[in-house]
Amino acid sequence: MRHSDIWKAVDGLAEQHGLSPSGLAKRAGLDPTAFNKSKRASADGSPRWLSTESLIKALAAVGASLEDFAALAEGRQGHSAPLLGFAKAGNDGYFDDAGFPTGDGWEEVRFPGLETETVYALEITGDSMEPVYRRGDRIVVAPGVPVRRGDRIVARTKEGEVLAKVLGRQTERMVELISLNPAYGPRELAKSELAWMARILWASQ
Repeated sequence: MRHSDIWKAVDGLAEQHGLSPSGLAKRAGLDPTAFNKSKRASADGSPRWLSTESLIKALAAVGASLEDFAALAEGRQGHSAPLLGFAKAGNDGYFDDAGFPTGDGWEEVRFPGLETETVYALEITGDSMEPVYRRGDRIVVAPGVPVRRGDRIVARTKEGEVLAKVLGRQTERMVELISLNPAYGPRELAKSELAWMARILWASQ
């Protein structure tokens, strides 16, 4: 990666999360001018590279990964995904029988590094998924990806309840769903009660 690619990715990371470079630096606990264009070259004009420490702090501040950052630096703009508020996800008309998005009412949001997957995003609107997912976080869900024990998933019951859980044990008739919020115990549902389950691939926090 070239010097210009690194700083282009910093700008792109900030923009994706509705921030200016200064805003990203502040959120990361850095000097507000750390990512300003004036700081990208030394007094003698030689390139000033982004430090690993600053990069890791910036990624942690917005819930992004090194892979996401690399995608921005390499010019991979990511995937345009449908976005829906979590509270609406229990209503009819937003999903087909397999859990893929359908109908109107979806917005759009872009995520880096997900060009090969059919995905959608849900925006957390309550506190039932804390402390893992909080109000305003966006989770990227892949309905076509197989789910395995230990995966974080979104499940929808046939009655319209939408749950963010960890997939536990499965038998021919039963599925165990483990709560993300430690205040709630595991739930066991008959497979006949579930409309679909989809794996959570990524979260923006």
